[in-house]
Amino acid sequence: MKYIELSFIRSSGKGYMLEKIKKRCKAKTLQYDYYNHIEDIPTQDWNSLHFGDNLFLSLEYLKTLEDTLYESIQFRYIIFYNKKTPVALAATQLIKFNSAQLKFQEFPCKISDAIKNTLFNNLEVRVLVCGNLFSCGEHGFAYDTKRINAKDAFENLSIALRDIRKSENSDKPSFILLKEFWPQSFANSDYIKEHDFREFKIDVNMVLHIPENWHTFEDYLSSMRTKFRTRAKKVLKNSKNIVVKNFDDNDIETFKKEINKLYLSVIEKADFKIGKLNASTFKHLKQNLKDSFVFKGYFLDEKLVGFTTSFILNDIVEANHIGIDYTHNKEHDIYQKMLYDYVQLAISKKTKELRLGRTAEIIKSCVGAKPIAMKLYVRHGNSISNTILKPLVELISPSEYEVRNPFKLQLD
Repeated sequence: MKYIELSFIRSSGKGYMLEKIKKRCKAKTLQYDYYNHIEDIPTQDWNSLHFGDNLFLSLEYLKTLEDTLYESIQFRYIIFYNKKTPVALAATQLIKFNSAQLKFQEFPCKISDAIKNTLFNNLEVRVLVCGNLFSCGEHGFAYDTKRINAKDAFENLSIALRDIRKSENSDKPSFILLKEFWPQSFANSDYIKEHDFREFKIDVNMVLHIPENWHTFEDYLSSMRTKFRTRAKKVLKNSKNIVVKNFDDNDIETFKKEINKLYLSVIEKADFKIGKLNASTFKHLKQNLKDSFVFKGYFLDEKLVGFTTSFILNDIVEANHIGIDYTHNKEHDIYQKMLYDYVQLAISKKTKELRLGRTAEIIKSCVGAKPIAMKLYVRHGNSISNTILKPLVELISPSEYEVRNPFKLQLD
């Protein structure tokens, strides 16, 4: 049995229009409800499945994204039920892009010219993404392992995502994308391949393990080989005139123009530019997430020349978006200082891991991060096109990279 509830929602920031916001459908073994807006989600049901270490699935975080980005991105949320008991949830985004937005250097993986010309030349693509456009990791789907096994969880997810795709009244998504899974989850996430999803590896995530005997930044430096310790001290010397300030939401508001300019200077260098945040998003993240969201401003002669953002996830620090004035970067080693500051933050928060994200593998490995392979899964909405997609996906491979080992002893 299906039923539909109606509600008023935003339309281009002006007024409201009537649109379907909730739909209950029967999947293979579960029922699910999906919602177009965070305010319509039954809070108790969602929070009963919010596993505490995943801030990116918290309603506070998701509401911030929706409130500040709804003009460019559509959001869909799913709760799965076994009878009346919530057993799984998913957060998705509907995005549209065209070839003008892609230059491919920082696309999640290295794609051959043949694929570019075949799939993306002068083509507008609409994608339903289960995951987080703004963070790398398993931030799109979670399930109660005590109430449902992985095989059933991913089977029901597949059905729900395909149903949502079909339910879009116009301009249906061409692709469904699941992003991104860590190696320890591959045995479970691979069940989605039984439902015509194709896997492919993406560029590695650079991760630094924080040993328990690192209590200060000096402990970190002492663990390094001489060459890399000397390099770190040189960076700190070159950046000695940089003043770092922890921003609150008022600071972000004060410097919003500078923040947007610095952020765009980084985004414009990226070759995969889907989903842009802005100072307003950062401000609301700080207001809603408090100390779980860290925003640092970098000043040179009282001028804002850079910023970093990060999330504190229990025993993990996840480095996120940055902004840099590249005219000062080389002389003052701003970016490298940011990386060492991330290390210092992870140590001060007594976390076990620092996730520095993709790209810039060499410089991040000089800080001590190691490459971790991750997977995405993709499915075309059309069964014929999905068959054609298989050999194309098989041509995709992660970008080549080099890494360094800066430590005297190999870290676990």
